[in-house]
Amino acid sequence: MTPNERVGVLLINTGTTDAPRAEETRVYLKEFLSDPRVLDINPIVRWLLLNLVILRKRPKESAHAYSQVWTDKGSPLLVISNELKDALKQKMPNVEFAIGMRYGNPSIEAGFDQLMTTGIDRLIIAPLFPQYSSAANGSAIELVYAIASKRWNVPPISVLPPCYAEPTFIDAWAAVVDPYLDAFKPDLLLMSYHGLPERHVKKSDKTGAHCLANGSCCDAIVDANQFCYRAQCYATSRLLAAKLGISQEQYSVSFQSRLGRDPWIKPHTDVVVPELPKKGVKRLAVICPAFTADCLETLEEIAMRAKADFLTNGGQAFQFVPCLNAHPVWVDALKGLLERI
Repeated sequence: MTPNERVGVLLINTGTTDAPRAEETRVYLKEFLSDPRVLDINPIVRWLLLNLVILRKRPKESAHAYSQVWTDKGSPLLVISNELKDALKQKMPNVEFAIGMRYGNPSIEAGFDQLMTTGIDRLIIAPLFPQYSSAANGSAIELVYAIASKRWNVPPISVLPPCYAEPTFIDAWAAVVDPYLDAFKPDLLLMSYHGLPERHVKKSDKTGAHCLANGSCCDAIVDANQFCYRAQCYATSRLLAAKLGISQEQYSVSFQSRLGRDPWIKPHTDVVVPELPKKGVKRLAVICPAFTADCLETLEEIAMRAKADFLTNGGQAFQFVPCLNAHPVWVDALKGLLERI
């Protein structure tokens, strides 16, 4: 950024239902699962699966889950997103900020239009997904370009790259996690990331011969897996463990939020957690470094369901560690990342 530039930043996250009811959640899920980058199958099969199977049952289930985490101010993800936006504005008063959810409201188009009315010279789109996936980062970027293509005057657009290995991102997570580790003293720190179908990971491998080909494919970032979500998750975990000063035996990695019958990247959080007490883990702490803000997947799936699974199967104590949210160290880190663009 230069001092005289009028810059707008569009903070992008996945999205949320407008209300914890089946009707609103159905609208949200239909938009989400109609995205060909999310459900990357034959369009006719996708339509049939979505409308004849998923949308008949899942909206009610998801609405109930949302009702478990809904606050007086609304959806946790949207509340936290607004807190982050306001905190960034305080740090960067000359920059215009808007929120754009890839699915649901406020939409990316609404956020884009809002920024355009402020007379900005340049737009930075900031997908708040630390590890790259076509289903998240790719979909958000594609939509912004599609929206921009409808305009006669299109400002220069820059994209915030995935920050999975950025030292300030790792430092921010360490600042959040470290006090919990000191106070709780877990037997194990589980780093649970959002899952993806295995086919998504394989499609990101430009060689077609590296990703998921063997058990060591994610041990380092190389040319073949530079866009591999799973490899980037493991890279984040290694860097964060090193920053926290914990050994390989003191942490593990898993992947949550499976959908459907196709193979998803392993190990699965909902399989791993109930087995940990049998392996001597009595005190478990869990973090979700694929999420910068707490949402349904962290608050209901991990803080509630995973906790119940662990305690029911013999665990003695469970500690969910909140995401970065609008933590001051994360605000400063994100400010620094934006200023570099």
